[in-house]
Amino acid sequence: MLKKIKYKYLLYFLLFFSISSCSDIIHDNQKTQETKLIKLSTNMGDITLELFQDKAPETVANFLKYTNEGKLNGTIFHRVIPNFMIQGGGHLQDMSQIDTFDPVINESSNNISNKKGTIAMARTSSPNSATSQFFINLRDNEFLDKANSADGYGYCVFGQVTDGIEIVEQIGAVSTGNNAGHSDVPIENIIINEVTLIE
Repeated sequence: MLKKIKYKYLLYFLLFFSISSCSDIIHDNQKTQETKLIKLSTNMGDITLELFQDKAPETVANFLKYTNEGKLNGTIFHRVIPNFMIQGGGHLQDMSQIDTFDPVINESSNNISNKKGTIAMARTSSPNSATSQFFINLRDNEFLDKANSADGYGYCVFGQVTDGIEIVEQIGAVSTGNNAGHSDVPIENIIINEVTLIE
């Protein structure tokens, strides 16, 4: 009788352990699916970004496509406005533009605010025109949010800086001028040497 009881509890233990292990695996898989970390390696230092895959799935997929195909490697931060934002992902060192994929839908309805350190998609006056260019906010820019925007769309935030905000701030303080018909261009190129997926 005692052996049967011990065997019974052993089965319960093994069943509990198996369920717990499966739960941990499922949790880890969900975390991996919802969290993407990106490293921007620049000539001024590294910037780590956490992408909000669950909040802006189309935008993150678009950014990852450019990342995986190496299209952002060698681009520059071509527009720097102090106390506002730094913008990159569209021009090479000679100010020529990279080839881009089709525009991505504007997911600004996720209601994530353009706070300092967040990354958002740059676009033209057309709400759904964003392709490869992005910007990192140097301060809280809530006027860029959908709720506060004049056009009713705003700019989609799809991630945030988790490491290297001091590099972002240093880039935001460089001297700028005019170049190839563009204003606010850094005098010395701020090069994004490589964009890589960490996890």
